[in-house]
Amino acid sequence: MSFDSNIANIDKLIILMRTGTKFIRGLWIRLFLREAHGLLLVGQHVTISHAHNVRCGKNVKFEDYAEIQGLCSNGLNFGNDVTIGRATMIRPSSYYGGDYGYGITIGDNSSIGPHGYIGCSGRIYIGNNVMIGPKCSLFAENHVFSNSNESIKSQGVQQRGITIGDDCWIGSNVVILDGVSIGSHVVIGAGTLIAKDVPDYSIILDKRDRMTRQRIK
Repeated sequence: MSFDSNIANIDKLIILMRTGTKFIRGLWIRLFLREAHGLLLVGQHVTISHAHNVRCGKNVKFEDYAEIQGLCSNGLNFGNDVTIGRATMIRPSSYYGGDYGYGITIGDNSSIGPHGYIGCSGRIYIGNNVMIGPKCSLFAENHVFSNSNESIKSQGVQQRGITIGDDCWIGSNVVILDGVSIGSHVVIGAGTLIAKDVPDYSIILDKRDRMTRQRIK
């Protein structure tokens, strides 16, 4: 047996052992979820609070240090083959109660990369086959600041929500603000701030790209 083959076999064994450990954690966690279908893999130090509001399809993966907070009115709904990356935070509401956030729905075969922040106090809908890169942030809420005679904090918030269609690739460090609707078959380059709607089949390369480019269908 060659040296390279030995390395490959060792790597396969390590992957198998780690997957087995995640599977065992998943067996325990699924007891507390509202719904869980099929395989559930849960990494180390994953936090899932208010799990009775969390629904999982088949083959859902929560990677190490992910934080899944289910305190919301419409639940956290993960489709089949969804992956939530390492240290990603999904937060619809404050830890200490107050107004409930809305929650999130993520379609089949979609993923959120490591170190993401998903603030789903307003409704967030992510379609099927969506790839969201590392360190992306989605904020489905805006502070109201129209009255200069009152503090911004006292004026409350508005929550219009965020929608992302099917078959999108969103690069690393993208920020998507409340009220934005992104169409299907869209590519957004790394480091872009998305504050306006993006139509189907668009390409936005980076934050300097003032024009939305239309892809050929």
